[in-house]
Amino acid sequence: MSKSLQDVFKEYCSFGKGAKGASELDNKNWSKLVKDKGLIDKKLNTTEVDMIFTRCKAKGGRTLTFAQFEMAIKQAAKAKYGSDSDENVQKVKDKVCSGGGPATVGATKAMKAGGVDRLTDTSKYTGSHKERFDESGKGKGMEGRVDKADTSGYVGAYKGEGTYDKKMNRAGDKT
Repeated sequence: MSKSLQDVFKEYCSFGKGAKGASELDNKNWSKLVKDKGLIDKKLNTTEVDMIFTRCKAKGGRTLTFAQFEMAIKQAAKAKYGSDSDENVQKVKDKVCSGGGPATVGATKAMKAGGVDRLTDTSKYTGSHKERFDESGKGKGMEGRVDKADTSGYVGAYKGEGTYDKKMNRAGDKT
């Protein structure tokens, strides 16, 4: 099932903009859309794509509204096929509406090879670094990094911690 032109426009507006997204299409995402949909060729090259964006945006503006986007699609059809006839515009619209959303091909992925596995395995950490992660390898945050002063009056790791008051209460009961 292919998407509507409005759906594709919204997807590319929001791409790379975080959770809020955006309601208008910037030049970077316009170029991405044209490249992702396979419209680039000798006639419709990247320079022409930038020129179309510049002609269609509002003067002084930096983004395209949906109406301006439709105008840009029409100009892309004219550049690619030689005329902006309804048939040519529909060909471009069909290409734009087909396929998936914005692709992230070539994006950097986390590397897990060789020594990296050993260095990032938190189960092998020792000393103070071991205290920064729980058993599952998830970081403890500030709790794992800050040494907090123990003001309980007991020596660290003392097994009888908290028993003094109990002993005193029992001794007080006997008298």
